[in-house]
Amino acid sequence: MNSDLAVEVAGLKKSYGSFEAVKGIDFHISTGEIFSLLGPNGAGKTTTIEILEGFREKNSGQVTVLGLNPEKDRIKLKEHIGIVPQSGSLDRYLTVIETVTMYRGYYQNPMAAEEVIELVGLEVKKNERVLRLSGGQQRRLEVAIALVGNPDLLFLDEPTTGFDPAARRETWQVIKGLSEMGKTVLLTTHYMDEAEFLADRIAVISGGLIVAEGTPHNLGGRDKLLPRISLTYPRDILPPEELKSERQDNGDTVFQAEDLTSAIHIITEHAKANNLSLESLQIVRPSLEDVYLGLIGYNEDRDQVEEMSNAKPGRRTRRGSGRR
Repeated sequence: MNSDLAVEVAGLKKSYGSFEAVKGIDFHISTGEIFSLLGPNGAGKTTTIEILEGFREKNSGQVTVLGLNPEKDRIKLKEHIGIVPQSGSLDRYLTVIETVTMYRGYYQNPMAAEEVIELVGLEVKKNERVLRLSGGQQRRLEVAIALVGNPDLLFLDEPTTGFDPAARRETWQVIKGLSEMGKTVLLTTHYMDEAEFLADRIAVISGGLIVAEGTPHNLGGRDKLLPRISLTYPRDILPPEELKSERQDNGDTVFQAEDLTSAIHIITEHAKANNLSLESLQIVRPSLEDVYLGLIGYNEDRDQVEEMSNAKPGRRTRRGSGRR
């Protein structure tokens, strides 16, 4: 085990009957890193994560989590990981401090309840019952529960699904703070802006294979893709002939510019010659979502593997995430 790595995966395969859900993937997560595993439903993402957590057995390959084998060392591993599932199971009638204190009792070397509550920004709500917390505050409490065992690695599954923009941003700051504490975070999300803001590195899984890995900036060659220039022209004005352009359904004309400076110069000179306003001009660089959608394509087996995965026993729950 490389001491600089929290997770090492090599040649991982998992099948459900004749269906191969994970087809031999390799990736690693460095200690203290926020790593995002992205993929459509049924791509093999949940299966992979549940193998890392020790809730599913692999067919073949090597998996090491915090220096442990998740299958053989599952009980020991529980003491070192925290899990925030997509759907929690909070007792609505307990207070924040009562909830954290209850879960604290399941660990050998827990953090102080007050300290954890302060870390997630709920100190002013510590005596509030769960049912009176906002959705964002309840999610912070879920993170507090995952943190109270003082884990080295946290699994965050869709941490801000259903949140309003303000609550999402608040939760992002909490997650950033975990990394600053030296915690390693494995994040899954369907929000590309969330992955871009939080992740140090991203891996995209589709059809049971890792199809790209990199930083949010260079994933899938994003840093080398050409910017686009978008502009609305009157119907009686043709765009400059020197540039390749395409008329969109919404009426905008889009240029892809190999030399952005030259393209802008041509467009502005053309606008001056035709007495046109450039108020609608936009320079758009390929987004992470553009790259992601191009990488995953369409996988007709997606729903099949998700159905098989959900039907198998051993899926993780809050009750099984950290108790001895």
